[in-house]
Amino acid sequence: MVSEARLHALVRGQVQGVSFRWYTQQTALPLGLTGYARNLPDRSVEVVAEGGRIQLEKLLQFLHVGPPTARVDGVA
Repeated sequence: MVSEARLHALVRGQVQGVSFRWYTQQTALPLGLTGYARNLPDRSVEVVAEGGRIQLEKLLQFLHVGPPTARVDGVA
């Protein structure tokens, strides 16, 4: 039985207008995760995902680095 969990992250830096949400989706879908990523008015990106703990850890690792077009200053 897979342990289901939820990740709620706020990603700060240069993360809007650089395809961050698309790259996040492309990372999450093959991992079997569900959820969403949305731009916030303060120019951060909110990511909510659900699935297995190991898969969520892999997504979180991606969020700390981001795509080549982004600059991640922090993840909370």
